[in-house]
Amino acid sequence: MKKGMRRIAALYEGTWYERLSALFVGAIICACLSVFEGYWWPESFAISYYTIAAVAIIHFIVPLSMWLLRSFLQLTATIIIVFRLARKEWVVLPPASSEPGEWLWWLQQHLAQLHPFIWFGLALMALQMLIGSWSITRPRLFGIVGAGVLLLTVADSFTPIWLWDNVAVVVFSGLIWLVVNHLAHLQRRHPSSWKELLEYPVGLFSPAVIVLSLLMLIGVNMPSLPPLLQDPYTLWKNARGEEVSIFLGEKAIIREASSANGNASSGYSRDDGALGGGFDYDYSPMMTVTTTRRSYWRGESKDLYTGAGWSDSVSPRKAGDAINVGKNMDFPDNLRSLAETVEVNQTVTMIREDEYPVLFGASAISKVNWVNGENELFPFAMVWSPAQWELLSPEGTRYPAVYSISSQVTVLDEAALRKSKAAFEEPLLQSMYTKLPETLPSRVAQLAADITAEGTTAYDKAKLLETYLRSNYAYNNKPDLTKLTGESTDFVDQFLFELWEGYCDYFSTAMAVMARSLDMPARWVKGFAPGALPADQMMVPGEMMEDFNPDGAGTYTVRNSDAHSWVEIYFEGYGWIPFEPTAGFSFPYSMPEGVEPILPDIDTSEAQEPEVEPSPVNESQGDYTWVWISAASIGVMGLGWIAIRRFGGLVLLYRKLSGRNYSGNELIVAETGKLLRFCKRRGLQREEHETLREAVQRWSQSRKPLKEDFRYVLESFERAKYGAGNATKDETERFVQKVNYLIGEIK
Repeated sequence: MKKGMRRIAALYEGTWYERLSALFVGAIICACLSVFEGYWWPESFAISYYTIAAVAIIHFIVPLSMWLLRSFLQLTATIIIVFRLARKEWVVLPPASSEPGEWLWWLQQHLAQLHPFIWFGLALMALQMLIGSWSITRPRLFGIVGAGVLLLTVADSFTPIWLWDNVAVVVFSGLIWLVVNHLAHLQRRHPSSWKELLEYPVGLFSPAVIVLSLLMLIGVNMPSLPPLLQDPYTLWKNARGEEVSIFLGEKAIIREASSANGNASSGYSRDDGALGGGFDYDYSPMMTVTTTRRSYWRGESKDLYTGAGWSDSVSPRKAGDAINVGKNMDFPDNLRSLAETVEVNQTVTMIREDEYPVLFGASAISKVNWVNGENELFPFAMVWSPAQWELLSPEGTRYPAVYSISSQVTVLDEAALRKSKAAFEEPLLQSMYTKLPETLPSRVAQLAADITAEGTTAYDKAKLLETYLRSNYAYNNKPDLTKLTGESTDFVDQFLFELWEGYCDYFSTAMAVMARSLDMPARWVKGFAPGALPADQMMVPGEMMEDFNPDGAGTYTVRNSDAHSWVEIYFEGYGWIPFEPTAGFSFPYSMPEGVEPILPDIDTSEAQEPEVEPSPVNESQGDYTWVWISAASIGVMGLGWIAIRRFGGLVLLYRKLSGRNYSGNELIVAETGKLLRFCKRRGLQREEHETLREAVQRWSQSRKPLKEDFRYVLESFERAKYGAGNATKDETERFVQKVNYLIGEIK
């Protein structure tokens, strides 16, 4: 029994580090697989993770000397995992006869279903086996960890995938791996000390694990903040007038009112009372919408402009026309008696667990089919506000994880809209939706009048306002607030006459205010742009999506970066018609069959541009000096570092020039380092496990004429490094001469 245990122990003796390395490699590979999110099927991820785990565990359990058995077990485990988890169906029953040909045909039919899963499994098995056996030295350890971090950070920066948690896994695995590598190094160099340390395993391992775990836990849970200093790439792109997308992931989603000194992140805002500032794009997914027609996903509307932002004059829940919603109940619609509508069915699935005041959908929502599943209990407190066209989420309950709604979307009949007037018959409603603050500068209304002077109908005037804003103002998620003079405090006035740039809140608010100045009922609306629809795999290459899918039906992924705002203007008999004044955006209207959008009915030959103040020039846009200074500084620092690394003598020169008096021992240690670096370049490599004495003894065997010189350097170094006394000036000079002599001889 004891003899058998000793044999088993002998199989594992001295290989614990190599076997543990396979586990760390597996953790790093699993973390890196997330870069394929959105490209692989769920079955592919499951097969990949289980395969890597099985191969790594078998590598750890089976002794390294039994490599043939280990490889067989790893291959067998991979095949079993692929067979169990791959997407397959038993389409044909096993043949009743024992004919080999029939069984071969039956087997071929089912093995074909393992494609491409079997190749994923085999490739990852080979990768895990290769890297797990190869990366056992410290330089290779750093190479694997560095490659993993580089892959994840590049993918995180240039794709919408949030990968910082995966980076944390790689870094944490690398740090623990480095600790294990250090312990293995200690075991090889000092076996007696290692045996003593193993008598207290808890005290040996627990401090490192606890400290690293706390550091990673704190780092992962730290809030995302915008950078205090911009990186050179971003500075260079901004200097050219280009934007650089910033990925903030799933932290800081809510876009609150910003100040001039900082930027929030894109997302559905909760407070619109103080618009302005800038924001960083947040590309983390928020929901998916499966729809029969592409649309904007409407949220809330605001009717009271304060000069700084928007608010509700009456709470939608407290409005007199608010009604409780029942399952499959048709909502009343009294505003669109003349309008043609098209039904749009949508299923909205929330990706995040955030709470929102409304349910999102194409406008206007006509009924709720189900919430959280067709067979689930319908929430009692859901409210429809006909005046605001808002479907209010239930109070006191969690926001629905998934819901199905239907909408009656207005077909944009431009010819009919030109015959309609933009006004309410009820004076109270007309006053509510044309109200403006008394502090609004008069030049805003004057500009609106100048822009629409050639318009003959209310619809033409609205289109002229929309076109003017889209054509004369630039989209910028971080407008230059230094252009503000301080003479005006009105949000719209600042945008129209001082900033000349901004994002959707600026454009939409400006159009709503200018439309109101022309006595057209207008309101501000916020929600989400359509999002991204994956390209159909069956589409012919080069074919336009609009030709292949004219209605835009499909499943859209909506991200926080799709948060948007636009304008609705009321037309009698047609209800609220959406307008898109933001440059670079296009509202997906439903048009009458065979009808293209009609241009405004005006005489463009005599139309004149309204007199407006010219846009101030941003002087910083053409100034590249600071960019070159930054790049030059980085280059000089890099060259300096290389020079110091390559020419060790510069260190001594620096020390002399710095005015500090270094001891003889310090100079001897520095000169020894210079000699070692030179020897390394000439093929005299000091191995990782070797002490300096062991390396010098080995070099002396191949360079016997220099044996005594090497011995002199070694003894002088050991006295300077570990001795109590300090080298004299003569001893130091003699040592420097000896080092220079060795460098000359080794050449």
